[in-house]
Amino acid sequence: MSIRTKFIILLCLALLCLAPQVLTPYHTTLLLPAIAYSIILLGFNLLFGYTGLLSFGHALFVALGAYTVAIMTSRLGVKGMESILLIALAVGTLVAIPIGLICVRYVRIFFGMLTLAFGMLFHSILFKFYELSGGDSGIQVVRPFLLGQDLSGMDKTSFLVGPFYYYSIAVLILSGVIMWLIVHSPMGMHFRAIRDNSRKAEYLGVQVHRFRLIAFVISAIYGAVGGALLVVPVGLADPELAYWTHSGNIVFMTILGGFNNFFGPIIGAFAFIGLKDQLISITQYWRFALGIVLVLLVLLLPNGIMGLFQSKTKMKTEEGAK
Repeated sequence: MSIRTKFIILLCLALLCLAPQVLTPYHTTLLLPAIAYSIILLGFNLLFGYTGLLSFGHALFVALGAYTVAIMTSRLGVKGMESILLIALAVGTLVAIPIGLICVRYVRIFFGMLTLAFGMLFHSILFKFYELSGGDSGIQVVRPFLLGQDLSGMDKTSFLVGPFYYYSIAVLILSGVIMWLIVHSPMGMHFRAIRDNSRKAEYLGVQVHRFRLIAFVISAIYGAVGGALLVVPVGLADPELAYWTHSGNIVFMTILGGFNNFFGPIIGAFAFIGLKDQLISITQYWRFALGIVLVLLVLLLPNGIMGLFQSKTKMKTEEGAK
């Protein structure tokens, strides 16, 4: 990582930390889903951008994390956020292993359709099993403890733009560092080799199915952890979190930011939340407008927002060399 990249990362983190002092409470709370989705997309991009497997059912694991928080806090009385995140991690792992063992045996559209099928199956379970999931009404999320501190005395806005906001940033930083170490390790090289040429990788001794499964499970863990953070500001876990359109949003954010760059999905998460907020305030047909943006993005910026920045940087470097 270059010094320039480190400086930009530190600057962005500093701006995030200063946001509650600069922005209104409304705009600060808008950053919370962007932070949660950044964690989700770090995992999703390991599967898509680094391993070459496009999942259309990744919202399944986001919903798992969300329902873990809801069930733990409202039904079982477990309110420690650290314990809940660990449980969400374990639940995501346990569910991802059997699903992954089936899905990673296939590639391209077959992998995508299988993940979509499992995602919709889970959505149906959440929708139909009222005693387990609350049906279409969902399950309420009780405010969790942060670092063992009971913050129930604070009003909701102060809690979200204060302790929970900085807690989410800390989880994002930890998740980002771990993912950076993964993708720049020998295991990360195996993932890229599988993405570029799985047959050649297998010929060279790479256990393709095994590493695809590892990528799938890691992405599921990130999805569950991000889902756990995503649902706390809303205060409700409902079946729509597992619906296929939610998985589509995850794919959209990844493409928007640029899946060819480590930080692209994070940029995509913040850009998507900001774009969605603006479109909702302008028109009731915001989904149609988002579809147009996606079409234009694929046609004009196939490498996403980060691809545009990389192209400009490359052009400046070439001009300087001349």
